[in-house]
Amino acid sequence: MCSACCEIMWILNLLKELCIESVLPVKLFCDSQSAISIAFNPVFHERTKHFELDLHFLREKISAGIVVPEKVSSDDQLADLFTKGLNGLQHDTLCHKMGMLDAFTV
Repeated sequence: MCSACCEIMWILNLLKELCIESVLPVKLFCDSQSAISIAFNPVFHERTKHFELDLHFLREKISAGIVVPEKVSSDDQLADLFTKGLNGLQHDTLCHKMGMLDAFTV
């Protein structure tokens, strides 16, 4: 989520330089409920020590109203199309949701 937040900030700065207004807050979809809970919870635990710096950045952007983490089910996570091996049905479903077309059937 921290890496995606950095990318969001880069895109927002680029849009600002191009004088294009952006709609805030930006929805940051995540399929991990525990990651969302850690992002909102200001209390650090032993298991969150190694990414403390990234977490401060993410929490700052959440509190500023720039990003809003939202839960998305694992079946609907579009990033899985690019990062995981999927079965044919799930691959076709995610491709359809992204608006992708099969070049051989068009």
